[in-house]
Amino acid sequence: MSDPTAAMKHSSPAIGAIGVPTEVKTEEYRVAITPDGVREFQRAGVEVVIEAGAGEGASISDEEFAAAGARLVTDAAEAWAQPMVIKVKEPRPEEYAHLRSDQVLFTFLHLAAYPDVARALLDAGTTAFAYETVELEDHSLPMLAPMSEIAGRLAPQMGAQHLARHHGGRGVLMGGAPGVRPARVVVLGAGNVGWNAAWIAGGMEAEVIVVDRNLDRLRWVEQVHHGRITTLASNRGAIERAVADADLVIGAVLVAGGRAPVVVTEDMVRAMRPGSVIVDVAVDQGGCIETTRETTHSDPTFELHGVLHYAVGNMPGAVPNTSTYALTNATLPYLLSVATLGAREAASRHHHLAFGLNTAGGAVTNRLVAEFLALEFTEPIAALDALDG
Repeated sequence: MSDPTAAMKHSSPAIGAIGVPTEVKTEEYRVAITPDGVREFQRAGVEVVIEAGAGEGASISDEEFAAAGARLVTDAAEAWAQPMVIKVKEPRPEEYAHLRSDQVLFTFLHLAAYPDVARALLDAGTTAFAYETVELEDHSLPMLAPMSEIAGRLAPQMGAQHLARHHGGRGVLMGGAPGVRPARVVVLGAGNVGWNAAWIAGGMEAEVIVVDRNLDRLRWVEQVHHGRITTLASNRGAIERAVADADLVIGAVLVAGGRAPVVVTEDMVRAMRPGSVIVDVAVDQGGCIETTRETTHSDPTFELHGVLHYAVGNMPGAVPNTSTYALTNATLPYLLSVATLGAREAASRHHHLAFGLNTAGGAVTNRLVAEFLALEFTEPIAALDALDG
């Protein structure tokens, strides 16, 4: 994306200040900006107001933010009071009171999986952009990609840890041993999450099978991994057989803006061997395993039908320093565009940002989100025009 402030070097930005509150989701340690990101906003004439301590979990000190030019505040309400607020995760119920009709919010939303958040945004009339639905012409998701890569790379680590007997698993080593078969890992989905998971699991010397409906994507996986990873075309029978023989199943199915489809049924889970492990990375979109329910980093697993389920809804939050820098690298150009041009002008100039708009003025402005929530869809530019009118 080109420099969004290039045409505005000699004019004031549309939004004079952005707020960055501390994340309140359970064990969410990421923060929505880095000190370098603060400097870029300063260069564009946009003040950055950060709640003190917001970066501590990501090992970024208040002093680093202050040195970059941020204004530190001690009250979350003051960060939320700015005309634009940037976050990492969706607003929590204790934050709903901060939502306003004259506010632009930019964060991960996953509204199809969190309808209560959608209702809070609609009731408040908030103009809300979602990182995960900004979509380029080639259908790639530039702001979701880095978190997908990190979650994918974490999934085999978490799976390997919980396959250990003292964590409740079968007691299987991912790479096996000379004369002993390695763990069999089945990855459902060959997108960013899936192929990163397959890559790391393969590097751990596991036997890896990737399942996807897109044959071209499977060809690409085979070419990249030089045949070290087995690929399977997705259908009910293939999934049943693969899952039944798996030591570790990684759910990596994505529908941009929508709820993840269930591809592993409860009966399939019952057929798995006792002590097998499921890591459902899609849980923040509802999960692609029927038996999944969201867990936390401090209590990450539960056992059902003899199978250990790991379903943490903010997996990249386990490595918040890496995740914060990776996220800011991806989001910064888009955040700057909205701050310098305003929501309406930015969405008009950059159509991929229009895809990112989920709510405005009490209307749902993303077609897939509206479909999954069974609500009326309003064209994003029309909704923003109505606000200006």
